[in-house]
Amino acid sequence: MTQRPKLDFQTISSDPVLFVAFGFGSGLSPKAPGTIGTLVAYPLYFLLMALMPSTFILAVLAVFFVIGIYLCDQAGAYFGVPDHSGIVWDEIVAMLFILVMIPLTPVAFGVAFLLFRFFDIVKPWPIGFFDQKLKNGFGVMFDDALAAIYTLACFWGYALLV
Repeated sequence: MTQRPKLDFQTISSDPVLFVAFGFGSGLSPKAPGTIGTLVAYPLYFLLMALMPSTFILAVLAVFFVIGIYLCDQAGAYFGVPDHSGIVWDEIVAMLFILVMIPLTPVAFGVAFLLFRFFDIVKPWPIGFFDQKLKNGFGVMFDDALAAIYTLACFWGYALLV
C-alpha cells in the first residue's frame, strides 16, 4: 500500500498548483474547509475590482474556471482523492462569479454566501448527479458552478418578486 503525501501547509505551499487549489491554505481548515475557502473569494473579489475594469472580470473568471479544472485535477491526483475536501479553488471561483453578479451590499453578500453554501452542501439535482458522476477536475469545478447558478437563480428570483 502506498502512503499518501502529508497534508500540511509546508506540503501545499511548496507546489503552486496545490497552493492555489487549496485556496492559498484556506482548504487546510480542520473544520468546514469549503466554507472557509468560500470566504477567500471576498477579498479576492475586491482585489480584482481594484485591479481591473469590471468588464474584464467575467473573462478572468472564465480563465480561473479553466485553470481550475487543471488545478483541481492535479491536486486530486496528488492526494489520491478526486474531490478532496481541502480543494477549495472551485468554491472560490464560483463565489467570485456570484459576487460579480449581485449588488455590492453587505446583505446581498451575506445572502449569497448562505445560499451558495446551502446548494454546495445539499447538492440538489443535478448538482449531486454531476458530483457523483464526474470524478475529475472538470467535475470538481462544474458542481460548484451549478451551485452558483442555483444561488443566482434564487437571489434574482426573489429580487424580482419583491
